[in-house]
Amino acid sequence: MTVLQHAERSGLLDRDGLGMIEGVMQVADLRVGDIMIPRAEMVAVRRDDPLEHILEIAVDSAHSRFPVTGEDKGEVVGILLAKDLLAHCSETRRQGAFNIRDHLRGAVFVPESKRLNVLLKEFRASRNHMAIVVDEYGNAAGLVTIEDVLEQIVGDIEDEHDHDEGAFIFKRSKGGYTVKARISVEDFNDYFHSNLDPGEFDTIGGLVINAFGRLPVRGERTELGGFRFSVLRADSRRVHMLTVKPPAPAELAAPTRTQARCDNN
Repeated sequence: MTVLQHAERSGLLDRDGLGMIEGVMQVADLRVGDIMIPRAEMVAVRRDDPLEHILEIAVDSAHSRFPVTGEDKGEVVGILLAKDLLAHCSETRRQGAFNIRDHLRGAVFVPESKRLNVLLKEFRASRNHMAIVVDEYGNAAGLVTIEDVLEQIVGDIEDEHDHDEGAFIFKRSKGGYTVKARISVEDFNDYFHSNLDPGEFDTIGGLVINAFGRLPVRGERTELGGFRFSVLRADSRRVHMLTVKPPAPAELAAPTRTQARCDNN
């Protein structure tokens, strides 16, 4: 990376190219559990849902793939593609009621510990775009898409449905969260009922970089207003993803100006 950064400073490599190379190198270190969408945030349909309810979910979410669950959201029985649903609804000659079992496609299951570079290779080989992440007991812990993996290389891939505030913060187990660094300080405070002082910065990523006094690297940590931030993904241009450990509720009660402490452990 030192050689590549020197090449960028010398004009032999542009900043976008350097950022993508850094992303490729970091993908080998990241695991599925670091970037997955947790089960609580999954947009899924149930196997016994009526067609009208499934259509409502499909229209509201505008997703192209939906995990299909049994009675429990941890039991994923297959994947429903929006194009299959559309084909059924547009077939005016079709007779009989909708049966979701006729349209189910097999789900790919991966453990939380699988490395992202291995998953990307498997996505390419199998032409799958979504995998269900399972925990040690075989229950669905979340999902991951090929877009999630590619974003670790090229940065956030924006579309017209990416403006939902909930998409910036994902709750993890044991009170931890994964946060996109570009979330505004105001939205962060609203979500956590906190009082971080934005100062001259608009985003949480800006606050974190200011706390370090430089661009941090993956694995470095800092504390801001009682929150423990760990850098999950960053390149030579900016911080992309953070993990967050909030303070105890009592610590959030008294508003204080943001104070920072940094370490590499």
